[in-house]
Amino acid sequence: MKLICINLAFLPFAASFSMPQGASSLIQTLVNDEKCFTTDQGAQTFADACATNIVYEDCFEPQPIVGRMNVAQHMKGKVDQRKGKGDFRLDRISDGKTACGFAWTWTCGDEEGLRGTTFVELNDRNEIQYVREIPEPIYKPGDLTLDLLKAVTEGAEPKVLPPLVEREPKEANDLVKYLFNEVQGRDVEESMKFFSESIRYRDFNYEDILKGKAEVQKFIEDFSFPGIEFRAQRFDDGILSTCFTWEVAVMDAPDTIKGISFYELDADTRQITYVRDVPESAIKPPILGKIARQLRPGLGTFQGVKIGSRPGGL
Repeated sequence: MKLICINLAFLPFAASFSMPQGASSLIQTLVNDEKCFTTDQGAQTFADACATNIVYEDCFEPQPIVGRMNVAQHMKGKVDQRKGKGDFRLDRISDGKTACGFAWTWTCGDEEGLRGTTFVELNDRNEIQYVREIPEPIYKPGDLTLDLLKAVTEGAEPKVLPPLVEREPKEANDLVKYLFNEVQGRDVEESMKFFSESIRYRDFNYEDILKGKAEVQKFIEDFSFPGIEFRAQRFDDGILSTCFTWEVAVMDAPDTIKGISFYELDADTRQITYVRDVPESAIKPPILGKIARQLRPGLGTFQGVKIGSRPGGL
């Protein structure tokens, strides 16, 4: 009798039948139950849930991690880096099935620190085939970003756009597609009608959160000028909350800035109540971010805040 040995690491995820179907349910299980970001076993379970050709864009790192085995090593490296200090809190998660996004925070004892957003996409076998993860920048430049962009785009001519066919999307994923694929570059008022009066908008270029429609409208108007193009890339299929990846192109520069956005709607009015934008760092790994993780591996920031003081990861 010939015995055939099979290396299970090279097979599709053997235990996928026991994992929840759908992106949002799968991620909640991996993060909350399996502790995939803080335990070795959880890290391996995450890797086992991935497709063999998984692409993991950890935007803290200089290059994407490709392949299940490499992702397993990367996830275990994340666990080792925390040195057994701290936990990983899932703050918000979109309700997508084919893909989803989630907002997260590192916690340690009675403090919380680093925040970020992650986008996850599944293939038709319920395996994770793509991830983009971006932590918040330690240094937040504020209006310096706006001033720089205006300086490098000075003299740019506005694009001629086709007439807008107005509509009123009711699902979160369709709404952001409308805003960024159809409305963008046109009348800001058309965008603003979809925002709640009580909107909370977190852009991680800034220290403070934007509160209310007036502050959000000014922010959108400030960043609406020729020479800068916001290109949406991958969307999830969330209904009341949604996440999508994007890149920003400036003039004819060959390099772009990647990012992730997370949106939540009010269940009754279907207006936008919360937004989180996070851009990648131009330097990888970010110098301050790397030092902060070395000095305070549990928090990932130089100074924490009282745990629970930022509800929902605000």
